[in-house]
Amino acid sequence: MNSELMTYIKNNKAEIFEHWLELMKNTETERIQSIVSESVYVKVSSDFVETILANPVIDKDSFIERLDDVIQRVVRLGWPLTYLTQGVRQIGQVVFEGYMGAPSSVGKVETKLLYEFDEWLGPIYNEIVEKYSNSWEHTIMLQRVALQELSAPLIPVFDKITVMPLVGTIDTERAKQIMENLLQGVVKHRSEVVLIDITGVPVVDTMVAHHIIQAAEAVRLVGAKCLLVGIRPEIAQTIVNLGIDLNQIITKNSLKKGIEKALEITNRKIVHVESEESL
Repeated sequence: MNSELMTYIKNNKAEIFEHWLELMKNTETERIQSIVSESVYVKVSSDFVETILANPVIDKDSFIERLDDVIQRVVRLGWPLTYLTQGVRQIGQVVFEGYMGAPSSVGKVETKLLYEFDEWLGPIYNEIVEKYSNSWEHTIMLQRVALQELSAPLIPVFDKITVMPLVGTIDTERAKQIMENLLQGVVKHRSEVVLIDITGVPVVDTMVAHHIIQAAEAVRLVGAKCLLVGIRPEIAQTIVNLGIDLNQIITKNSLKKGIEKALEITNRKIVHVESEESL
């Protein structure tokens, strides 16, 4: 980039940023600004523009580090890639129009200047797309791991009795997680009875029933009984209509009744004790 253009950018950073903010209001940043405070939006935007404008005068490693920091913040805030890509284009437009209108640029060859802009902003654009994609994929992977850890917990409620509450759709990948957690939990908690609570499962089709039957059989093989609880009327009707055979699994319509049955299986029961005042 020629020295005159670099001098123009250095001397007009504040004006460039203000003009850039105005142009960005016409893009989908209106949606972004509706979910974050004005101060957060301006701070992140200022750091982004400052990083791009500083590119010609700082070394590559420092620039990549600063750009990576801004992109990670944008990803954490859930802002779209278009904020960055459109932002780069708008920076180029603001700087180009401002510089061409400055007295020092009179007589400059516009074609040559456009070539210099392409050399400056082209690699930045590509770097942003790559880093945003990598950062987004990494974030999604971490979220997926966290969801897997929370999607099928095995909770001990009484000695030798554990409950696995299921919420949401059950697909093949989640079914594998359920199976692993069940078998590991049965051994860890020395469970004799495991209750699978499907109250929060919206749909039980053939595939879901197949996964549940497999899980119950696996639990039986490690020496425990499996109870299926939380069967709502519409779920019961679906199971009957699909011809799914759950005869080998004890079923109850509520977790309360399931726990009562589990206590019975482990030779225990709930006893109501009268208070001293009623005696």
